[in-house]
Amino acid sequence: MMDATLHAYVDGQLPADQLQAVWHWLAHHPEDAQRVQAWRAQAAQLKELHDNLTLSEASAALTRPVLATQRKHWPGWTLALVATMLLVVGTTGGWWVAASRPTPMLEASTLPFVREAMVAHTVYVPEVRHPVEVGVAEEAHLVQWLSRRLGAPLRVPSLQAHGFRLLGGRLLPADTGPTAQFMYEDGEGRRLTLYLTHFPADRQPAETAFRSSKEGAVESFYWVEGRFGYALSGALPPATMMGLARETYTQLSR
Repeated sequence: MMDATLHAYVDGQLPADQLQAVWHWLAHHPEDAQRVQAWRAQAAQLKELHDNLTLSEASAALTRPVLATQRKHWPGWTLALVATMLLVVGTTGGWWVAASRPTPMLEASTLPFVREAMVAHTVYVPEVRHPVEVGVAEEAHLVQWLSRRLGAPLRVPSLQAHGFRLLGGRLLPADTGPTAQFMYEDGEGRRLTLYLTHFPADRQPAETAFRSSKEGAVESFYWVEGRFGYALSGALPPATMMGLARETYTQLSR
């Protein structure tokens, strides 16, 4: 993918219809994801410097060296013009830094399966007619089928007590092999996805505690237990996501 596209993404100038393609690219190209994260870190550092400097301080810092050097040589009207120009530059520059504040992004250290989970969530949650491959009416068959394809017995947590019913699930490809996605929906039409992967013995990451990552409005709570990786993703209020994630974690860790 061209650097210009990635820079536009970092600057928040990428058209909405291209976001999905960029997320998919970053999920499968860790080196580019790390570069994008580095660009965002630089922008955040500039923003922090700006936050620590008021406009009056910025204007003074810009104008003082020039005026001190040229005071004896320039007429008064020239000095006034230069001071005005530097004040405008300082003000608009500060506005530009604030306006170009980057949106939250997945950290470079986030496990690849979490990136894959968030991409899959973004792709399938908007679907109206085909949000899942196998519906909840065939839940027993769905779980048996996905367990066979992943090579390990799967369990599907119930979130009905929290207002989310299971819609069904689907089989997905990943770098580590087949993965599974289960989708839930509440009475308001809000959706969650639970992404499960079963790592090959030679590609199993170290176990992780309960963690989270965020990309735009979508937040994923994830953990690794044994050879299983889990990621619950949704665009819900933080407190709601935390409660659902803890319930999911509790049921799957029993």
